[in-house]
Amino acid sequence: MIINDFKTFDIVDPDPGALIESLRAFGYTLEASIADIIDNSIAAGARNIYVNFSWRGEQSIITITDDGCGMTREELVNAMRPGCRNPLEDRDPEDLGRFGLGLKTASFSQCRKLTVGSKARGYSVVVRNWDLDYVDQCREWRLRRMSPDYAGGLFSSLEKLGSGTIVLWEQIDRLVGGADPEDPGRENIFYEHIDVVKSHLAMVFHRFLENRNSLKIYINNRPLDPWDPFLRNHHATQQLPDEPLHHLGCKITVRPYILPHRSKMDDRTYEIVGGPGGWNARQGFYIYRNNRLIVAGDWLGLGFRKEAHTKLARIQVDIPNTMDDEWKIDVRKSVARPPAPLREDFKRIARLTNERATAVYRHRGKIVERQTAGDFVFPWNTNVRNGTYFYTVNRKHPLVMAALESSGKQERIIETMLRLIEETVPVPTIILNNTENPDRLYHPFETCPSEELLAVMKEIWDSMRGSGLPAAEARKRLVSMEPFCDYPEHVSVFLDSMEREL
Repeated sequence: MIINDFKTFDIVDPDPGALIESLRAFGYTLEASIADIIDNSIAAGARNIYVNFSWRGEQSIITITDDGCGMTREELVNAMRPGCRNPLEDRDPEDLGRFGLGLKTASFSQCRKLTVGSKARGYSVVVRNWDLDYVDQCREWRLRRMSPDYAGGLFSSLEKLGSGTIVLWEQIDRLVGGADPEDPGRENIFYEHIDVVKSHLAMVFHRFLENRNSLKIYINNRPLDPWDPFLRNHHATQQLPDEPLHHLGCKITVRPYILPHRSKMDDRTYEIVGGPGGWNARQGFYIYRNNRLIVAGDWLGLGFRKEAHTKLARIQVDIPNTMDDEWKIDVRKSVARPPAPLREDFKRIARLTNERATAVYRHRGKIVERQTAGDFVFPWNTNVRNGTYFYTVNRKHPLVMAALESSGKQERIIETMLRLIEETVPVPTIILNNTENPDRLYHPFETCPSEELLAVMKEIWDSMRGSGLPAAEARKRLVSMEPFCDYPEHVSVFLDSMEREL
């Protein structure tokens, strides 16, 4: 192939200003952006990482400092180059990156001015700066050379270290654009973001933090504690057998966990283990690449819903960084999908884990039922008159009672509607269908999402409580009420949510 025949092609350089603005739109959150910067610090062998937020209104800044190996001038310039690495190249097995975009895209998504200062052992401090407005004005990819005295001498502090790197974000417009330093509302929002960042970093890097001798992360000089999604040290946590899977010569280790029921934890433990987003959001697969959490609770597009009665199911998956492409891992390291040949294995493991998680609630529901057993409350009454069976709506059912009591002038219409329903129950057709196709009769709520069942449960609960029934008695009736008695796991989930009333 002739590559120097200038008559056969045009050079089409991307517009720097337009492209750099496009790089801001990768969809990073603040917490994901900072996690991406920390990936670089870990890859550089850092033992201590300091994330600092400084409120100054629109001039607020964020810095990430590490004591890793640092970079020489050539290394820093290359690191600041967008797309400094081909994702197809072989990488160190411990490498946490892939595209050579993380530092830039993560930073640009949050700020308009990125400055990085670094010092490799035996070398002087070197500082480089991307200013998006400057690039747009000059229409060239001009990486500015800055003095270590820049930003009030911030980077001069690297001289005290044998090696290390400081990342400085200025003009963080997505977070504090237009903010007045004296605006307490904007200041509170700024610090609320710090709490979100803390939770995210504690989750993403928990394996590194659990090894106290390998890494420490400080947020505004306070050490970060790891968040273990599997509550491995709790006596009631169930660890199911490991499932080793193989694909393209690589080993993938899958380890399912069933977390304890709410009744086995104190309030603080339950709240902490729920994690960012809460219990429902955190169920599913946890994908780790080189100990770094990529996906924190997701069913990976395998057809499973995040149901309340499966929220105790969490499945640990470890993959090597050589399988990024097969797992469809994106630049932000926030999405993953199992390779097609492994999907059935992952479905099988998910199904088994969900069954075990549901069994915890079912068992708990049975205990509640035994403790609160009483007369069943049926929506329908079976009556006999002159040897003939007929069926009527139970007017003492709490939902029916509530509807009649609140109907006012409509009570007569509702009663007439109930009478019409009672007189037209298709008993012969039901008997015929049951005789000919006994396995094809619809079971109450069997194909409905759990939210619908829980919503009906909530209406009935509210009706009972609204009528003055004590919470303990309402609980007793709900447990034994048709059709909820067939769904003890859902009853248990619902009663957990009503714990304050109980």
